[in-house]
Amino acid sequence: MGLYEFVVADPVAAGQGAGAGLVEAGTELQVMANFKVNRVESSPIEGQKPGTSGLRKKVKVFTQPHYLHNFVQSTFNALSAEKVKGSTLVVSGDGRYYSKDAIQIIIKMAAANGVRRIWVGQNGLLSTPAVSAVVRERVGADGSKANGAFILTASHNPGGPNEDFGIKYNMENGGPAPEGITDKIFENTKIIKEYFIAEDLPDVDISVIGISNFSGPDGQFDVDVFDSASDYVKLMKSIFDFQSIQKLIASPQFSFCYDALHGVAGAYAKRIFVEELGAKESSLLNCVPKEDFGGGHPDPNLTYAKELVARMGLGKNPDSNPPEFGAAADGDADRNMILGKRFFVKPSDSVAIIAANAVQAIPYFSSGLKGVARSMPTSAALDVVATSLNLKFFEVPTGWKFFGNLMDAGLCSVCGEESFGTGSDHIREKDGIWAVLAWLSILAHKNKDDLNGGNLVTVEDIVKQHWATFGRHYYTRYDYENVDAGAAKEVMAHLVKLQSSVTINTTIKGIRSDVADVASADEFEYKDPVDGSISKNQGIRYLFEDGSRLVFRLSGTGSEGATIRLYIEQYEKDSSKTGRDSQDALAPLVDVALKLSKMEEYTGRSAPTVIT
Repeated sequence: MGLYEFVVADPVAAGQGAGAGLVEAGTELQVMANFKVNRVESSPIEGQKPGTSGLRKKVKVFTQPHYLHNFVQSTFNALSAEKVKGSTLVVSGDGRYYSKDAIQIIIKMAAANGVRRIWVGQNGLLSTPAVSAVVRERVGADGSKANGAFILTASHNPGGPNEDFGIKYNMENGGPAPEGITDKIFENTKIIKEYFIAEDLPDVDISVIGISNFSGPDGQFDVDVFDSASDYVKLMKSIFDFQSIQKLIASPQFSFCYDALHGVAGAYAKRIFVEELGAKESSLLNCVPKEDFGGGHPDPNLTYAKELVARMGLGKNPDSNPPEFGAAADGDADRNMILGKRFFVKPSDSVAIIAANAVQAIPYFSSGLKGVARSMPTSAALDVVATSLNLKFFEVPTGWKFFGNLMDAGLCSVCGEESFGTGSDHIREKDGIWAVLAWLSILAHKNKDDLNGGNLVTVEDIVKQHWATFGRHYYTRYDYENVDAGAAKEVMAHLVKLQSSVTINTTIKGIRSDVADVASADEFEYKDPVDGSISKNQGIRYLFEDGSRLVFRLSGTGSEGATIRLYIEQYEKDSSKTGRDSQDALAPLVDVALKLSKMEEYTGRSAPTVIT
């Protein structure tokens, strides 16, 4: 271990008695202690390649000696000097297990690497969308603006000592680091020899709002602990008409339920839905953030949000009198699920409906949409809206950073993905609470003349009206989680090989004669219209002559094994046929997909883990 020159202040001489402590001065908490910088020898640790949303592994992996430290130092080394030395960085996350320890480690490493100040949400809590908002919008007491952020989250993955942890870096635009940076981080993890840390820097009490001041070899270093919700709430109030939503929520015809699944959304739910919009506190479910998410899986879908699903009149034990509107968030509050009374809104439909109604219902979009975009696996419902409204349209690989490029260039206003992510150009992350407020705004707009006794226009009404106007995209997703990585690669290799087969349509007709012919098949490749970068091997596609699609891709969001995602879609323009049961409409294509891929033969799985 090496050591830089340093000066240590004498705490007794500084008037603090025997132990260096905090002296409160208004919102400023002054720490009368200097710190030194330690150089710690290290060596590469395998497997630190960031996925689409950072590095996610089991807590037991992250708590290995040097593991987190190596990744953080590799990130600092991947950034240009001006983005580290003298910079302001945000460090917070969804509050999952190990977050508090990780925050203290990152603070000490930031100090040692010459960062000027660290901003931390109170108790280490900031939703991923709130981090993006803070980076873009917040101005410190000294006029400082954030240069980037470490977000501590594994998103919708479970939390706890035996579960998942994650870390990702966001840039000065508030969006995830682009591939050029994440590739550098990974390369650095393979050659790292040392990291820098201020080991004697006292732990900062992140439960207390205020600024702690320290001094080190590069000068002053501050840690600013601030209210987690204020900046985000202010931004939401600038986007939506809260008064019209208040009227909707106050109507005796309307009822509401929001489930945070014990994730970080709970830090915002009471402030927004109860204090700002007037909902009853009893309408909030599981809104106390917990390190282990209450032992649940914080993934807002029909499988894991069981309590909300039942409350909304769906599932095995449905309530007899469900609310009119329900919604859920994932661990870091960037994903959302939207439900009506006994009705589930597919995420692919949700983004299309928001886009179709945004200009009329949401003040932020009153001057029009710049464009819309979706991830490749997401259904083409948004495409039809874009064509109808003459909007720019983009199909991008999975990963929010691709939307961010379009937004920074002024090409995209609303975007979404089938994995329960929806958002707009107000920030550079998907935003679960934004999506809920968007839906409440649409409901408020559709019902603005009928809140005193007329029939309520419901979530189901809005969706069915949309299908009647634009057609319906029958759609389902099968997730095979924690599949043996080797078996998953065999499935994908088999599907690629099939694409070049001249007998592919004969093979398909042998499975189901009532399925259209394949018009084309490929591996999705994307050329970014903004920076010209090319992303290859983004998913295997079979595109049928009638507009149907089969898409297969490996997901990078799991912490172990592999997740195979299978997407099945059929477009129906005939409004007399848009009311069919989705499973019935998709049954032929499901049969083709499972037999064509030989899913059970390769993986040993007779059924998916989750069906959406």
